[in-house]
Amino acid sequence: MSVTKGLLVRFDALPGKEDDVKEFLDSGRALVDDEQATTAWFAIRLGPTSFGIFDVFPDDAGRDAHLSGPVAVALGEQTGTLFSEPTIEKLDVLGFKLPA
Repeated sequence: MSVTKGLLVRFDALPGKEDDVKEFLDSGRALVDDEQATTAWFAIRLGPTSFGIFDVFPDDAGRDAHLSGPVAVALGEQTGTLFSEPTIEKLDVLGFKLPA
């Protein structure tokens, strides 16, 4: 399997919402289970109040499908409630190692 595209989504928890953001991210994996083109998905913590999602896809079509999928909808629903407006960065994957 090959990946060529990725997303890095970053956002900050609103004051006192850090544990709620962690729970939100813990539940996020279930939202991508049915997305065939989401090759790998990671919920990440960048600092005490900074969180994010990093995921990779085989191509632009897979990434675009993900951007209109359930995780994107859930992010929109929780923006301003649990966390600040997310920063979404599209990126090209130059190298990777995935399990066989």
